[in-house]
This record gives sequence, structure tokens and C-alpha cells, in this order.
Amino acid sequence: MLKTAVIHPTILEALGRSGHFAQVVIADGNLPVGAMTGPNSTLVHLNFRPGILDALSVLEGILEVCPIQGAIVMEKPSEANAEIHTAYQALLGDVSWEAMERWAFYDKIREPATTLIIQTGEQRRFANLILTVGVVKMAQESGF
Repeated sequence: MLKTAVIHPTILEALGRSGHFAQVVIADGNLPVGAMTGPNSTLVHLNFRPGILDALSVLEGILEVCPIQGAIVMEKPSEANAEIHTAYQALLGDVSWEAMERWAFYDKIREPATTLIIQTGEQRRFANLILTVGVVKMAQESGF
């Protein structure tokens, strides 16, 4: 029996083999994930119904399991609302943050560094998030 909040075996396995600089994608319900999988990515569908298991809940779980050092979101059109980006930043805290042009963002997902794509039931637009896995620092390592 596992004591961690995240108990999904495929997600845990993929995170376990994701080393420093690996990419983990949290996808909204609109991302065509079948066309996004790269050579090393595992695809997990958690989108049973629209709105069930949202992207913020998945991010909270990922943050309990592994260190994150960076995040990339898709640039939104100026007229679009992407309040979820602010919520992501609040949860992620002090990590590098980047917004990337749509087609470049899709290409980034397809890179060999992507080890896990989790499709959620998130219905908010522009909720796709690429996370860069960091390192687990020892207690005496604070200067870098």
C-alpha cells in the first residue's frame, strides 16, 4: 500500500524514470495528445468526463512526488483569458517560467525529453503546462 497522495501506477513509473531536465506535460481536455507523443513519452488519460480531474489537482499531485525547476505555458491570444496561468504560478512558486508560441509549444511536447503526458478533464483553455523536472537537493546543498 502506498502512502503518497499519488497512487496511479503508470504516472509513478514514468516519474520514477524521469531524471533531471525531463519534461512532464499536464494537458487540458482539448490538446490532441495522440498527435503529441514523442519517442520517450508515456501517455496517461485521466479525462473520464469533462471537468473531472482538473489540471490544478494533477499539478498539486506532481509537486508532492517530484521536484520541478521550470514551467512553460502556451502563449494565449491577447483577447483570451488564461487565469489558470496565475494559479499555476502560485502553486509552482520560485521556478523558471516561460510562455511559448503555440506551434513551438507543440514541438516542445514532442521532444525526446518528454517522459510523461497526462491528459486531464480540464476545460479551461490554454491550460496546457510543460514541467521541467529538477533535482532532489541534499540538506547541505543550498548554494546552487
